[in-house]
Amino acid sequence: MPLREIRKERSTDYSVIHAITEVAFREMPFSDGDEQVVIDRLRSAKALTLSLVAVIEEKVVGHIAFSPAKAGDDSCPWFALGPVSVLPDLQRQGIGSALIESGLEQIEDLGALGCILTGNPEYYRRFGFALSPKNVPPNEPEEFFMLKLFKATRAAGPFSFHKAFYGDA
Repeated sequence: MPLREIRKERSTDYSVIHAITEVAFREMPFSDGDEQVVIDRLRSAKALTLSLVAVIEEKVVGHIAFSPAKAGDDSCPWFALGPVSVLPDLQRQGIGSALIESGLEQIEDLGALGCILTGNPEYYRRFGFALSPKNVPPNEPEEFFMLKLFKATRAAGPFSFHKAFYGDA
């Protein structure tokens, strides 16, 4: 199935994004099962800097979220990637990669110094992310915390994700 469009989310997409995210993470061993709720909390807090959907034949099949992140040295702007989700029967067909590439390009255009995430290093290295144990936020696993620099030449101190990631909005 060819990818027809990547576009910004619309209010009519909210329930579909919630459902796609829930089903995409349902069988993932590293998932807390709350990724869809994190997106809802980020949206409620007006902390979704960029929220994109992948559309095939007018059906939303994938989603990616970018939210503000805070650097240890208070430099800004930094962003956090995630969650990113694709319907399970359409995974491994390049939809997630297309969402990530489009989103990274767009946040770089917004002047991002860089982007952080907690995720699978094997997967995210292809997008230019590298493990960054010196910058791990509290309560995040060091072996999965990654960083990609855009305008910044280095990152100082531990980062933090938006509080919506941890249940506060």
